[in-house]
Amino acid sequence: MTTVDADLDIPLSTAMRQGSLAQHSDAESATFTSELMAGRINEAGYTDYLRLLRRVYAALEAVGRELADDPIAAELYDPALDRLAAIESDIAHWSGGGSLDIDSPAATAYAERVRAAASSPLRFIAHHYTRYLGDLSGGLAIGRVIDRTYGSTGQGIAFYDFETIAKPKDYKDGYRARLDALPLDAAQRAEVVAEVQEAFRCNQALFDELSASMDAYRR
Repeated sequence: MTTVDADLDIPLSTAMRQGSLAQHSDAESATFTSELMAGRINEAGYTDYLRLLRRVYAALEAVGRELADDPIAAELYDPALDRLAAIESDIAHWSGGGSLDIDSPAATAYAERVRAAASSPLRFIAHHYTRYLGDLSGGLAIGRVIDRTYGSTGQGIAFYDFETIAKPKDYKDGYRARLDALPLDAAQRAEVVAEVQEAFRCNQALFDELSASMDAYRR
């Protein structure tokens, strides 16, 4: 446990961000990530990326529904954030109606870790924070890159369209405020931060797996 994990004077959202900086940076530095942001991933690579994410969001949103009445999880759970239907719509667009799934040990392991969080609201909020706040931040930037790269004119990027969230910054500020208001002790905060670190490691594993197929995915 590091000082930032346990220091009750630091807002929980700050502890989560600062405590996972290294893991976040590692995930973002994967070859697939940088190539995607540079517009150098082809449609097949992007579609496979969505297929991997689909498995993760199916698990995350199922657990969210299970924990919707839990006093901790309920502070953050919001069906307006659900992405599964949008991801499936985008896969159908880019694949021409092909399979929604591909073999992926990394996605399987990530989804299993998320499903295991059904027994721990603290771990669930770590995964919820990592995915959805990421979607409302860097995810929106990825959406713009995809639209520009493929000239899709808004088609096939439903994943990044939060129809009911008009002001993402305001939503994120409110989300962090709800996180910070959770009545957690130092040990509970440390558990949340540790699981955020694991969530980013899971994301890195996805990107590393995709990076191994760069010969097939490069535009």
